[in-house]
Amino acid sequence: MTADHVDVLIVGAGLSGIGAAYHLRTSCPDRSVAILEARATMGGTWDLFRYPGVRSDSDMHTLGYRFTPWVSEDSIADGPAILDYVKETAAKFDVEKEIRFHHKVVGAEWSSETQRWTVDVERTDTGERAQLTCGFLYHCSGYYNYDAGYTPEFPGREEFAGQVVHPQFWPEDLDYAGKKVVVIGSGATAVTLVPAMAGDAAHVTMLQRSPTYVVSMPRKDPIDRALRSVLPTSVSYPIVRWKNVLTQSLSYQLSRRRPEMMKAVLRKGLERMLPAGYDIDTHFTPRYNPWDERLCLVPDGDLFAALRAGTASVVTDRIAAFTEKGIRLESGAELEADIIVTATGLNLQMFGGCPVSVDGKPVVLAEHLTYKGIMLDGVPNFAYTFGYTNASWTLRADLVAEYVCRLLNVMRARHYAVAVPRNADLAMATKPLLDFQPGYIRRALAALPKQGSHAPWKSRMNYPLELLELRHRPVTDRMRFLKPLPAAPAPAVVAAPVAQPVAGD
Repeated sequence: MTADHVDVLIVGAGLSGIGAAYHLRTSCPDRSVAILEARATMGGTWDLFRYPGVRSDSDMHTLGYRFTPWVSEDSIADGPAILDYVKETAAKFDVEKEIRFHHKVVGAEWSSETQRWTVDVERTDTGERAQLTCGFLYHCSGYYNYDAGYTPEFPGREEFAGQVVHPQFWPEDLDYAGKKVVVIGSGATAVTLVPAMAGDAAHVTMLQRSPTYVVSMPRKDPIDRALRSVLPTSVSYPIVRWKNVLTQSLSYQLSRRRPEMMKAVLRKGLERMLPAGYDIDTHFTPRYNPWDERLCLVPDGDLFAALRAGTASVVTDRIAAFTEKGIRLESGAELEADIIVTATGLNLQMFGGCPVSVDGKPVVLAEHLTYKGIMLDGVPNFAYTFGYTNASWTLRADLVAEYVCRLLNVMRARHYAVAVPRNADLAMATKPLLDFQPGYIRRALAALPKQGSHAPWKSRMNYPLELLELRHRPVTDRMRFLKPLPAAPAPAVVAAPVAQPVAGD
């Protein structure tokens, strides 16, 4: 077993981890940094998911980094283009050399005696174990289980004679040309898969238990294209970025304050895109309000085009059982299928499933308050990235990285070794971390940290407000700092006795 030490250890080399490394390199150049990545390559989500049509569900002017403009004309980008963008950013800022691939973090423990983290690592290529130590542990490992997607138990699944596929583990050799495909689900993955497969499959059916709000968005942003024709990218990019930030914020606020108005706006869009007389109430009118779950974007209305062409259809019903030929529904109807795709969601998992402990006591997330949605009450020198549920992930990832750098620089300037959030208001009311209703959130909510009723323990899902708070307000609020422990005295050196000559020598 080997051990080495770095000042800051980043876990994960995806969109968040590469961004964090950039911020540390530019704002904290005197810190040593390493990035641990369990897989063989960087990119995280954008390397893992390989299903047809995989793309962003946010515009790339906000999903892209603030410090590296997205230069493609496509505002809604496909997975390979996003992966290239992450790799190009890593190369541009020379953070590739900090990545240690095939390094999966399997445990982390903070010691107050040494004022550092000891991180246990397993090599995913050889099975070897190793240890690293760090002064600050920074988790950028996403929010879901990379090893297992979510698939409900379907009665009779073993009876189905065809192939069952989960999008998280798409077979490279899957041939669906000329075949009947049923995609189970109604979220972002399902509405991406259906039009992408419809061009080659005999027919694609999106089978949903209940509808989701779906809205069309131009693949190429017309305002971005107009500005680029007269302005350099360095000027047009932040303008379009802020235009999209404010549009997202307006959509969210209108949905929360005037849900009926937002429903009417969304329905008008559907009426323009769907065939006359289409049953919108059954297939595209959810039981919940807009932004209780994310709105599903479809670039250039590709899903609606497939429905109009008849190459795809939507069925809203419940599954009674799988059969040899397909799926029997509770209504009594049967959907024939050669391939069934279970686009049924993710398993949420914080910190890559890695157990974390402080001085030998396991950190049980549900027993801790989140601090600004970045750190945990009572857990020293530890930060994590969790993006927005109502806007692009990277907007918040950038802010978190900036905050971590500010905190580290305050610690260095004031000669602190430890920063730990401390809540003194033990009577403060708490509530779940996220006010968000997707299934993968509901299934995991009880195991997540809590948030408090006021700052800094309240988790804000509001980019303009958090920009002011995380970029400009003091990092010392409700934070306890500790000086380095005195160095242990060096052991006394005892001089070896000088040999005396022996008679006769």
